[in-house]
Amino acid sequence: MKTAILQNTIIYIQQVSRERFQTIYEAGKKGQLQCPVCKEKVRFYLGIDGEPHFYHILNTDHSCKDSNEETPTPPQEPFEYVERGGFRIPHSRAINAVKERENPYKKAHSVKNIPPFTPIKQNILPFSSEYLSKLAQGNIILDHNQTKAVTHTDGPLLVLAGAGSGKTRVLTTRTAYMIQEKAIDPKSIMLVTFTAKAAQEMKERLVNYPLMNRQQIQQIVSGTFHSLFYRMLVFHEPNRWTQDKLLSRGWQREQIIKQAGRTLNLDEKEFAYDLALQQIGFWKNSLISPIEVRPESAWEEKAVHLYKLYEQAKEHDGLFDFDDMLTGCYHLLKRNATILEFYQNRFQYFLIDEFQDVNKVQYELIKMLSAQSKNVCAVGDDDQSIYAFRGSDPQYLLDFEKDFPNAKMITLNENYRSTHEIVSTANDIIIHNKKRRPKKMNAQFSNEKPPIFFYPYDEEEEATSIVTDIQEKITAGFEPKDFAILYRTNTGSRAIFERLAHSSLPFKIDQDAESFYDRFIIRCMLSFLQLSVNEDDKEAMKNIFPALFIKPGLLKDIMAESILKDCTLLECLKEIKTGFPFQEKKLKKVAPVIRSITHLSPLMAIETIEKELSLQDFIKKRGNEGNKMEKGSDDLKDLKVAARNFKSIHEFIEHTEHMKAMNKEIKQLNKKNTNAITLSTIHRAKGLEYKIVYIVSSVDGSLPHDHALEAYRNGDFSPLEEERRLIYVAITRAMEQLYISIPEKRRGKKAYPSRFLSPLQK
Repeated sequence: MKTAILQNTIIYIQQVSRERFQTIYEAGKKGQLQCPVCKEKVRFYLGIDGEPHFYHILNTDHSCKDSNEETPTPPQEPFEYVERGGFRIPHSRAINAVKERENPYKKAHSVKNIPPFTPIKQNILPFSSEYLSKLAQGNIILDHNQTKAVTHTDGPLLVLAGAGSGKTRVLTTRTAYMIQEKAIDPKSIMLVTFTAKAAQEMKERLVNYPLMNRQQIQQIVSGTFHSLFYRMLVFHEPNRWTQDKLLSRGWQREQIIKQAGRTLNLDEKEFAYDLALQQIGFWKNSLISPIEVRPESAWEEKAVHLYKLYEQAKEHDGLFDFDDMLTGCYHLLKRNATILEFYQNRFQYFLIDEFQDVNKVQYELIKMLSAQSKNVCAVGDDDQSIYAFRGSDPQYLLDFEKDFPNAKMITLNENYRSTHEIVSTANDIIIHNKKRRPKKMNAQFSNEKPPIFFYPYDEEEEATSIVTDIQEKITAGFEPKDFAILYRTNTGSRAIFERLAHSSLPFKIDQDAESFYDRFIIRCMLSFLQLSVNEDDKEAMKNIFPALFIKPGLLKDIMAESILKDCTLLECLKEIKTGFPFQEKKLKKVAPVIRSITHLSPLMAIETIEKELSLQDFIKKRGNEGNKMEKGSDDLKDLKVAARNFKSIHEFIEHTEHMKAMNKEIKQLNKKNTNAITLSTIHRAKGLEYKIVYIVSSVDGSLPHDHALEAYRNGDFSPLEEERRLIYVAITRAMEQLYISIPEKRRGKKAYPSRFLSPLQK
């Protein structure tokens, strides 16, 4: 059906502006839509596969048809208005002219230029050894290139392992082959992974290999870079590297750096200390000392000072952090040739997983240890290098032969995870990166379901469409664990989190992701709204202090003033004396402005506060100024999108409190939810796989991110290439079906499809 009754008025889908679709959808959920024929309640469908329409809730067999089979003629407006000099002036038009609906609905469609699937028969090498034969009997089958990677054990080897190519199988099989076929002492093998989980998984797999026993497996020196090199430090300098000296908690590191910040008069509420710690980690992993840093901005200048003071404070108290485990071991081996020689003799074979993600200190450590044997097997994929922000550099993989002469390279180009349609799509995108090892992945099967582009109006409709599609697929037989919704940054999860929170679908989200409404700028703006509801809200009053550049300690003075003068905390703001006439004048405006928004919609209220109290200066200064990825001004734009759905401030505040509580609850349930929809950033999804994947907000400014576009405009194309690798990683998480969302609006403004998708849309 194309018509329904809302508030005693017939609405026609063809005439409704796209921005109202979500409002109509919500009205249907609240039981406010009626069928114009039978008067029973109907709902509004917003999905991916079908066009928007009204449908009956209770009796889906209803044969009600629209009262007017043809598209009704929209009511004529005699005039359109234009703004001139602050006045609305009517602009005449032809009497038979029909005003077109803004933002007409655009149907979802599939990627068109996918080549026909031609199955490639795998060439299985003849068994060159008795052990390979036993592997085959145990159903451990290797393709041609996998077999070559497993059996080439001497000398440097670079294994280019494309997405879904079975690199874990190659690493484990190679380890078993070396021990059983080559009789290599397992104690001379170092197997390095990027996560403890990956190391454990490899050991568990090895148990099932022929002739392998647990004693041999335990003798293999395996683990993460941090765990392996920390063990060396503890062995040689046990007093210096005791566990009780490790800064294992984030708050411990923040405590030290904030203390350092006080000596520089940096306000805790105004300076992004968490981002400073991230930057310090980048410098340390790049082996750049405080005196070697060349700051590129005023923010980095402050961060460098903090870096120096942070290191001095740790050294004074004999403390160390996780980055020191690597840099400490590097300096130990550099200054002590005897210890370095000991480990060079001890370890003869090195297997490095996820080699594209190594940073400078990790790379230098491996180079030092393998200098004698040269038996380094590096397994990685430069097309999946996405951690530049923490020092990772694919150049080490690209230049492997320079540091390891005569290295052999083997490419694993058979994808065993995804369909031909998904693999072809990924190939067509990543091929446009210039800085990469040429390779083309081949799929092993096809399901004739090409990836789908769909075009929601904005973030809200995007979330609704995805949840509707998931509900349809679960009804058809899929399970919640089959789905993943991937986004560029954590703020991209706000709308989808809220839609799932109001559904009955189980879901889980990144452990590290804070609630959108707990973010600094958001919390500050919500506190202004909260004070319009309750002028004595102490927490809200404390939260607005940074925006007004007031010191936190003044809260006690305001509370005392409130008691003495028997007035609200909000009223007392005008009594604060800062010694700056301009600031005092602004403080006198706060109470009148906040009281003026009481009966406004949340969106109007936010815009009024932003304008009347001149918050842009504060947002520019504190809006996560050190973070190129998530800026405070962007947070405010996202908040406005969320606020648009509510009519009263009280209703919006209640919603935000509920969402914050839900976020905490979902995090607690994460470990228990084994059968749940996954919400994740693309970075955290790397290495995982799901039957169905949705990539949200695939538009310029989101993916690729604004910071990469800005760098590209300034002549640096490296960040843009990493963003292309990021969407490549997202696409290759999908096993069976892939949906790519291209919203028409993002943060209230017109959005343009990601430039990475242009090869797929020709």
